Formats: sequence, C-alpha cells, structure tokens
Amino acid sequence: MQEYKMLIDGKWVSAKSGKTRDITDPANGDLLAKVPESNSEDAKLAIEAARRAFDSGEWRKTSAQARGKLLFKVSQAIMNHFDKFVEMEVRDCGKPRREAEFDVTDAANCFEYYGGLATKIHGQTMQTPDGSVSLIVREPIGVCGQIVPWNYPLLMSCWKLAPALAAGNCLVLKPSELTPLSALELGKIFTEVGFPPGVVNIITGPGAGAGEELASNPLVDKVAFTGGTVTGKKVMENATHNIKNVTLELGGKNPILVFEDCNFESAVDWTLFAAFANQGEVCSAGSRLLVQKSIHRKFVDELVKRVPRIKLGHGLAEGVLMGPLVSAAHRDKVESYIKIGLAEGAKLLCGGKRPEGAEYAKGNFVEPTIFDHVTPNMRIAREEIFGPVLSVIPFETEEEAIALANDSEYGLAAGVFTSNLTRGHRVINQLRAGITWINNYHPTYNEMPWGGYKQSGIGRELGLFGIEAYLETKQINIWMDDNPIGWY
Repeated sequence: MQEYKMLIDGKWVSAKSGKTRDITDPANGDLLAKVPESNSEDAKLAIEAARRAFDSGEWRKTSAQARGKLLFKVSQAIMNHFDKFVEMEVRDCGKPRREAEFDVTDAANCFEYYGGLATKIHGQTMQTPDGSVSLIVREPIGVCGQIVPWNYPLLMSCWKLAPALAAGNCLVLKPSELTPLSALELGKIFTEVGFPPGVVNIITGPGAGAGEELASNPLVDKVAFTGGTVTGKKVMENATHNIKNVTLELGGKNPILVFEDCNFESAVDWTLFAAFANQGEVCSAGSRLLVQKSIHRKFVDELVKRVPRIKLGHGLAEGVLMGPLVSAAHRDKVESYIKIGLAEGAKLLCGGKRPEGAEYAKGNFVEPTIFDHVTPNMRIAREEIFGPVLSVIPFETEEEAIALANDSEYGLAAGVFTSNLTRGHRVINQLRAGITWINNYHPTYNEMPWGGYKQSGIGRELGLFGIEAYLETKQINIWMDDNPIGWY
C-alpha cells in the first residue's frame, strides 16, 4: 500500500485538512493506496499556483519548440513505465489488462501527437481596406481546470493535458476520486522531465469542493470536464460566474444499427465489443441495438450464444475479457437498471446478475446482460446505464431505424452495419451524433475530433480541434500611415 501526495506548485503536499481517501481494487477490495482528500481550499492553492505560473512564470517565455520537446519526453517516459501504468489502470478501475495496454499506448501517443503540433499553431496576415496590416494570432487561454472520469483515468488525463500544454496553458487537473493513481504517477513524470513549478498541478478529491472550485473560481479561464450529463450541467452553471470557456464531453445512449445485408459474423463480433468493452463503462458504448426484423431473432440468438466467451475476473488474470465495475455503488446502480428493465416488461436473455464463485465474492462484478423486447420508451432504452447492459429494439425500414436512433436526448456516438456502403453513408449522414462508425465500432484516434451533439456535450477533444479548444484568437491591427488621423 502506497501513500500519495498531491502536486501543487511543483511540490508534493497533503490536503490542508489532513484527510485521506482509501483507494481499493474493485475486483477484490484490496487496499491499493491512500491519497489526499482535497477540498476547495486545496483547489484554490493549486489555481493560484497555476495563475502565477501563467502570468509571471517562465512558461510564458518557453518557445513552442521547447514545449513540444517536453511533451515528447512525457510520451517516452510513459512508455518507459508501460508495465507499471498498465497494472495500475487494471487495479485502480478494474479493466482487463488487454484494454489497459491499449490505453497506455494511446496515452503516450497522445503526448507525441500534440508534441508535434506545438510548433504548428498558425495565425494569419490580412490587408484591410484602409491600408493597415492586420494579424490574427493564436494565444493560450490561460489557467485551465480539467476534470476527468474514472473509466479511462490515464487516457482521459492525457487527452486534456497534452493539447492544453502544447498550446501553452497552465493547468489544474482533478482526476476522479475513485481512480486517481495514474494521474499522480503522471505528475511525477512532469516534474522529472522539467516542467516549471505551477504549470501542471494535480489535486485529488471529490467533485463537491475541489471540482466545484475549479468550475467557479474566477482565476480559472477555462474548464474542461468529462463525465455524466447531470454533473456537466452543474459545471456549466458554475462556469457562468466568470464566463469561462467550457468543453464538456458528457453521456451517451448510443445506437448500433444492424441491417439485414450486413456481414453477419463481423456485425455480431463488433456489437459485443461495442456493448461490453471496458465493462460497458464507456460514454460511447453501443448500448442500444437496433436490428432489422428479418434477422432479429438470428442475430440476437448468436449474441447470447457468444456471451459465455466473455470471461470475467480480475483484469490481471489470464484470459479475462471483462473486469468488475468501478465501485459497489456503481454496481448497485447498474443492477437497479436491470430491475427497472424487468419491471418495464423487457425480456432478459442473459446475465442480469452477479457471477457465482469465490473469486467474484469481494468484487463489483455484473454479468454481461442482454434485454430483448425493448420498446423505445423504456428507461433502459433512454437512460445511460454505463454498464454491461444491451437493449435490443427491432426495426423494419431504414427510415424507422434512423428515427429510432435519433430519438434520444444524447448524440455522442453511433454505428451502422451494412454491406451497402451507399446505404451506410446515407444513414450515417442522417444520424445526429458526433462520433460514428460504418462496419466497426469504438476505434478512437488521437488525430480525430471526439465529442457529441445535443446533451452529449459542447466542443471537441483530440485532433486539431483539441488544441483549438485551448487557444484564444487575437487580432492585431498595425496602422501603416505616419500622418495623424485628423479626426478632431
């Protein structure tokens, strides 16, 4: 068991209250670490450190080339500690090793990508009608508060840190109180590779207190939040206190549209991955399966047949493909939705309970669950469950499938499976979602924008859009005539 401290102004410190939080392994309840339980007082100290670093520190004078080189060093350091980060992600949030390995690699690649972009922030030069020369320059926003969730602790931290630092900002990162360990280990890397004090600050603790302070404090110029829509609304409300820039990546109730002309084997395989990867604890999870009636029965039967192949267990155990949910409280929430589905009249085809056996007794496990006979008005078809629960809704026509897919307050992700690529494009173009796939589901790229429509959020992360989100636009007008204007 390790005791951690928080990173504020280049120093490792305890919470002012002296309080700590136990971090446990969700697969067996083992105590992993103790971390500081910060509150608004600690958050204020971190914000003030970032403010000083941005307004009067050496970071403002650091060239884009030097910033990029620092990001390259972070990328390499993550890979140097690859095994450590993989095991930490597995033990901290429950995901299988195979998925954690992808996450750590993507995290390193994210810093490498934005390290390259640091020197490619371009402005414009324009000639205006009155003969002056006008410049458009891009500048860092300033102090950014960043709040990340527990389902991808390391990766979500890097998605926010890398573009913000490439753009020249100073930061306060608050990981989820449930899964803070990889962010704190990442903090060690920032100090080791030479980031100036106060540029990156990492605080641990709950949203109430620390998170609220980041969203409302007037010294913070931007807040970026990934998490649930309900909390996102609170972040947005708090950000209005000083009209902050806001990026929100929120929930989803994402449809998978399977047409009768699909590649059957591939569509089944991708559907299982869409629904059950990372225990279904994914904002973009394909949790609504819309399948054409002509193949509905055959398709669903095949899904149920293959579910037993999804081996449950501790993420570090050989062959495990699904780990525990992140906490007992979240497991209880997922189980409450399973009860709701049964009460609403949906037909439970598989799962719906905790696995039996001594190896699961102390963990937060729920079996992969599939409901059929789901109607669009049921809560399990409309509300984000954030767990391994798939709701199946049949459709007859393409028009009906599109209408069903768009009948949601969310608009994060969607997938279409068809052998007719003309249909695939036609359908995708009518879906109100920000991240879409044709004949696959879930692949994510650092080079491509990530974000949603409607109540799935505001703004985009990753790609060029990701660095744009951390830049302000300034116009500079240079008068080219030495003569007085003669106005008065």
